[in-house]
Amino acid sequence: MPMTRKEVTSVLGPVDEATIAEIISTGATVEELREAWAWAFGDEALMSAGRPLPGTRVGELIALLEPEPTEE
Repeated sequence: MPMTRKEVTSVLGPVDEATIAEIISTGATVEELREAWAWAFGDEALMSAGRPLPGTRVGELIALLEPEPTEE
């Protein structure tokens, strides 16, 4: 079952409506969003724990969560 706005913000905290809509449109579950967040912001710990690399949908969420690189 796709996530709700409330579920997205329960994992990510306050985020803009466009990001919420993009995340919901992936069809991912709240568990997949939690996993993506863990990979995006703490992947060394997951790799050290021997966790398998994320699947396609989690990978898509990771791409949405990671900050855009800034050019100086």
